[in-house]
Amino acid sequence: MSQSKAEMFAPEGVDLEHPNVARVYDYYLGGRANYAVDRVFGEKALERYPFVAPAAKANRLFLHRVVRYLCKQGIRQFIDIGSGVPTMGSTHQVADELVDDANCVYVDNEPVAVAHSRILLEEEEVTDKHCVLHADLREPDELWKQIEESGVIDVEQPVALLLIAVLHVTQPGPNGEDIGPQAVARFRELMPEGSYLVITHGTADDVPDKRKREMAEFGKMYDQSATPVIWRPHDEIESFFGDYELVEPGCTWTPLWHPEETGENAPVIEFDSPNDSVVWAGVARKP
Repeated sequence: MSQSKAEMFAPEGVDLEHPNVARVYDYYLGGRANYAVDRVFGEKALERYPFVAPAAKANRLFLHRVVRYLCKQGIRQFIDIGSGVPTMGSTHQVADELVDDANCVYVDNEPVAVAHSRILLEEEEVTDKHCVLHADLREPDELWKQIEESGVIDVEQPVALLLIAVLHVTQPGPNGEDIGPQAVARFRELMPEGSYLVITHGTADDVPDKRKREMAEFGKMYDQSATPVIWRPHDEIESFFGDYELVEPGCTWTPLWHPEETGENAPVIEFDSPNDSVVWAGVARKP
């Protein structure tokens, strides 16, 4: 097997012993910024649970639609936390197609994701408008300080905070408990009025029994990785938005959120039913 893009450029400190959620997700999307350990995991997952790849791609297309929608609402600042490896169209690329004055900060704690994102921005010669931070969402105040110091985002003006397929990855605190909800609550406080919070999250709620069993088994696979997952029910996912005002149609399956914002050249991802996408999504505005 030929070396992947990641194997030809491996940042110092990369864990090559365990599959990583960002790199495996890149594999699901057809990217090359992954390692043998990630591909073995990904191949096994897709062989057992073929719904995963279309679900991942539908999640990515949701991101594209959200960026288009928010640009039309006047948003020009995007903070993409847990942005992962730049595969299948990145936030800044979608925004830059629509407007000239968009700014984006990517945030990830995975060295490969950070390295490849920086390379992409340098190759596109857009580092004056967009940047990448190696940081952790579990430290909201420190991260917000880094975002402000980047000079790319004016934190006093409305932003779109994107948490795309991030919060179903366990965010362990000092005692091992998941502190994702507390971190999001703090981000809600830090964001200025008029900002938008965007979340997608895997769920086994309201899916066929067969898919529910598959989701449970799929989750157990990730329990063996460096990044265990949590499939929350709809009400818990929606609680992440706090008192923010949900944009119509509210929380829904990824393929159903503003399909009119789909790009002309976007791939067609077909599901027998929208709940086969297994990802619950929503966008809410801070009043």
